[in-house]
Amino acid sequence: MEPGGLEWLLVPMRQLVSWGAAGAMVFGGVVPYIPQYRDIRRTQNAEGFSTYVCLVLLVANILRILFWFGRRFESPLLWQSIIMIITMLLMLKLCTEIRVSNELNVKRRSFAAADSKDEEIKAPPKRSYLGMYCTNPFCLKLSP
Repeated sequence: MEPGGLEWLLVPMRQLVSWGAAGAMVFGGVVPYIPQYRDIRRTQNAEGFSTYVCLVLLVANILRILFWFGRRFESPLLWQSIIMIITMLLMLKLCTEIRVSNELNVKRRSFAAADSKDEEIKAPPKRSYLGMYCTNPFCLKLSP
């Protein structure tokens, strides 16, 4: 076999490996957030997810893009930043929607609980020896 005979195979293989490595670099930072996004959407609970992490990653990737305008670096790193920013914005959108809907549900429950308490007959407050209305438990023990 000739040494140049396998070059027709090695050149496309190197190109393929290079594209695979660039693709892994671009999408590798996003992959861990896919199951987390699906879990938050499925359970409608975003309590274990820190929005501060999203903030830090957004700032870091925005700074990296701004740095790219001053000193150009490899395009896969630029695309990684762009895709990471999109991912963090999607995560923040999901967490915000879920937290707002959960807070509204809690407020609705508290309003419903307050409505049921209003329907009960409330006894007038007891009077203390001083003739004032008593509201604390200690004063209620002293009243006649």
